[in-house]
Amino acid sequence: MPLSNIQIVYQDAALLVVNKPTLLLSVPGRADDNKDCLVTRLQENGYPEARIVHRLDWETSGLMVLARDADSHRELSRQFHDRETEKAYAALCWGEPELDSGRIELPLRYAPDNKPRHIVDLEQGRHALTFWRVVERHGNYARVELTPITGRSHQLRVHMLSIGHPLLGDRLYANPEALALRDRLCLHASLLCLSHPQSGERLRFESPAPF
Repeated sequence: MPLSNIQIVYQDAALLVVNKPTLLLSVPGRADDNKDCLVTRLQENGYPEARIVHRLDWETSGLMVLARDADSHRELSRQFHDRETEKAYAALCWGEPELDSGRIELPLRYAPDNKPRHIVDLEQGRHALTFWRVVERHGNYARVELTPITGRSHQLRVHMLSIGHPLLGDRLYANPEALALRDRLCLHASLLCLSHPQSGERLRFESPAPF
């Protein structure tokens, strides 16, 4: 498959920073018809050494970093594990939050009878923390900035749902009104800060939301 609409934001000998489009897997799925993905397209189009460091959901767009050698992969993975990176997401949520900002600290786990959905589970869930901030108010929806401190699957989507503000266009969690307002999940990885795995220089990348 061609690179298509994958934008190369930055590259050097150690890493790649790209903009993943919506409706593209980060890594191959288990089924034979789910092999097309970001890392495979990169490997087949000039970056055979590209190694995945972190993931975005299939429907989520935005910034991702990939390593280009084993040592860089090890160091970048460590930064994500030790929460030394900074990430922020642009999103549109249903309704207008009463406050201008807040935090959501609710543990999450798979919904065992309804995968791939996740749910809040105060007893068996894994710790998850999100900060949110209203950027714009539009009556029946709001533009928000979401900052995940942990990196649980579907964390931002389930946390916003938990406070009554599901993300627009979210086919897994949105109510019918929120789903109808947009034809895609309105969640975009808009900010990524990390230290270069070789030089240690602090790098900052930004990507405006396409919605």
